Amino acid sequence: MSENTSALDDATLAFAERVFDAARQGDAQQLALWLENGLPATLRNAKGDSLLMLASYYGHGAAAKVLLQHGADAQIPNGRGQTPLAGAAFKGDLEMTRLLLDHGAQVDGPSPDGRTPLMFAAMFNRTDIVALLLERGAQIDRADHQGNTALACAAAMNAHDAVALLRQKMVN
Repeated sequence: MSENTSALDDATLAFAERVFDAARQGDAQQLALWLENGLPATLRNAKGDSLLMLASYYGHGAAAKVLLQHGADAQIPNGRGQTPLAGAAFKGDLEMTRLLLDHGAQVDGPSPDGRTPLMFAAMFNRTDIVALLLERGAQIDRADHQGNTALACAAAMNAHDAVALLRQKMVN
């Protein structure tokens, strides 16, 4: 490998690090500039995290919106099979959940173990997100690979408000 190739590789790696840091830190303006100049909105790091996954997980709505407007895919899972929607549900970010759903995230898109965003929201007592996911068509009786529904997940975590909401929705 020549010295010029090594310097180029170092520069490329440094740039890639800046790009992923911008997503992690929510620098929507810088991301928009790069995207407008040809940066792929579906770029992923070595862990499989997309720029959208990082922006959404860290709660940066403006950055996520810029990425989505430039073609980011709300369904691309990371290397562990987690989707941006599952991350938003886990974190309790209602606005991010809504944004992702509005841009094509599958409401019942499961993780590798079969858990859905509804199950994550229920487990962590995120009742506002549970209600939104149900409004958007989440299947309340869907089970993961262990046979657990959102209600069972919520009960196992003592998420009392989510248990009450899910029971109420099951009756109606």
